[in-house]
Amino acid sequence: MTRKTRAIVITGNGTNCETEAAHACRLGGFDETVIAHISDLLAGDVRLDDFHFLNLTGGFLDGDDLGSAKAQANRFQYAKVDELSEHLLDQLLRFINVGKLILGVCNGFQLMVKMGLLPGFDGNYLRQEATLTFNDCGRFQDRWVYLKVDPASPAVFTKGIKRGIYLPIRHGEGKFVTMTEATLARIEQGNLAVFKYSTPGYAAPTMEFPLNPNGSVNAIAGICNESGRLMGLMPHPEAFTHYTNHPRWTRESLPEEGDGLVLFRNAAMYARNNLL
Repeated sequence: MTRKTRAIVITGNGTNCETEAAHACRLGGFDETVIAHISDLLAGDVRLDDFHFLNLTGGFLDGDDLGSAKAQANRFQYAKVDELSEHLLDQLLRFINVGKLILGVCNGFQLMVKMGLLPGFDGNYLRQEATLTFNDCGRFQDRWVYLKVDPASPAVFTKGIKRGIYLPIRHGEGKFVTMTEATLARIEQGNLAVFKYSTPGYAAPTMEFPLNPNGSVNAIAGICNESGRLMGLMPHPEAFTHYTNHPRWTRESLPEEGDGLVLFRNAAMYARNNLL
């Protein structure tokens, strides 16, 4: 029997992009996509072992109490799965160590960074080395941004992107900062800063507001780990999968496929070629 590529999208406790993320997974080529409440994983009714691609989506987990996504980070790290002699973290680390894919978007990126999954140097996925904090402008931002891609990045998700992509952002705590200069240097030297906020046309990274909507250090909008299988970014690729999602779709001639879909297409292709 032919095995199927399977994606899981986690919902519950304040996520609000699960439907769009699941749709993007299906459009990208996954054979099956499941939206699962975090309580389903904690009850043991759904197991990460049964999937190839984990989506940690945008929203406002637990009302961003304790800081954006911090409560969910604690839940992943310390909650025990009912009826099983393991914690949810055991499943998550097993998922990573067998070579599967994780994409964190917006609140999901905040979650990955605060858990330590990113940058996850040397396979240490429980040491926080960076954070995402309040935008320099002091208020929530909802706009579209140009993202310049690093062609030398090991990220599985960005294969084939020549210059950059155009995506929406909507966040109040999107400023990426590292705990030390050494951490930042290692991210840059390893080409782990997959996306940077850019000037129009993807000409150059920028710190200029509002092209850089939050003041992220070195204009970093997203990073991956050293394997390229774990990636997070503040902009929303699931929100631009079709040209009608574009803010100027009635005034410009655009390709049918939106810029964000390539990330999910690459994930599905990787899963089919490497995980089945």
